[in-house]
Amino acid sequence: MVRWNGAWIMAILATVSCGDRASPGRSEAVPAVGDTVAMVDLKVGFVYVGPIGDAGWTFAHDQGRRALETRYRGLKTVYVENVKEGADAERVLTRLAQEGCALVFATSFGYMDAVLATAAKYPRVAFMHATGFKRDANVGTYFGRAYQTIYLAGLAGGALTTSGKIGFVAPVPIPEIIRHINAFTLGAREANPSCTVHVVWTNAWYDPAAEKDAALSLMDTGCDVIMTEGDSPAPLQAAEERGAFAIGYNSDARAFAPTRFITAAVWDWSVLYSRIVDEVLAGIWKAEDYWWGIETGITKLAPWGPAVPETVRQRVGTRQREITDGSFDVFHGPIIRQDGTEAYPAGARATDEELLSMSYFVQGVAGTIPK
Repeated sequence: MVRWNGAWIMAILATVSCGDRASPGRSEAVPAVGDTVAMVDLKVGFVYVGPIGDAGWTFAHDQGRRALETRYRGLKTVYVENVKEGADAERVLTRLAQEGCALVFATSFGYMDAVLATAAKYPRVAFMHATGFKRDANVGTYFGRAYQTIYLAGLAGGALTTSGKIGFVAPVPIPEIIRHINAFTLGAREANPSCTVHVVWTNAWYDPAAEKDAALSLMDTGCDVIMTEGDSPAPLQAAEERGAFAIGYNSDARAFAPTRFITAAVWDWSVLYSRIVDEVLAGIWKAEDYWWGIETGITKLAPWGPAVPETVRQRVGTRQREITDGSFDVFHGPIIRQDGTEAYPAGARATDEELLSMSYFVQGVAGTIPK
């Protein structure tokens, strides 16, 4: 285990019990999220792939950063937005380490190799990489099981479609996004077994013009519900303009579709960011994988929009309680792939390894995965 003490930390929190990362309980010695913590001396850096005003992925991460500053008196945070994946990311990560950040959060999948390269040069800095799968002595990974809330959003979308066609605006074809499309489809087809989910790729994390064009093209083909996993609210705006229902991702962007908003699968990164900062301050942080579920509050559904009937709210609420208490698993068999082959027989469940490497669509998805 690598420890981060010494000159970076002038005040140490009370001893923290790490617990099992797979079941992230906390010791009563760890302050609850929202509590103000005694004066600390720590500098934390954040690297963002988009602008903090995107109303999506980067906005949600920045809300988590801001929550840290509120919670920890004396803690300093710095961020760099619009950082391209690749060489530019390594330059920014290096700069943050040189400027005294003892903890750095890299918030996009494409930063993975840049994080590893930079961490090798700065072994006394703790690096956390969002959505990645490569770790090292001072590189941990983190994410949340957003597929759980996306499944619930699909359950609502499937209940509200009248055309039986739902559109999904998808950014980049990596296992994370494929997993989310599949979860959404499984939820939609639980409510409406004959509905289909039509996928259009933008091949960008943040491209408002492309995201809006994708949503419009999907509505042109008859989709009356639009789900987006892009980082802008443009698809929600397009749905509002055309009278289709809208489902968001990352943050509660209902203001962009005030009359047609169903819900959104949103993030509360402050839950996990506070836990990691606690562990770094206490000197017990380890370079592990944090993949937290709906029961922790890191991923949740936004409040319902005005057009969602009470029957749909109740049905989704029941499933949400079952996912939270562990009695229901999103990826449980029988599950059939898009090509008609069996992915999981009745009674079987996907392992985390299988979820993290998912490379096929389930039955009910209309679209292909780019190579």
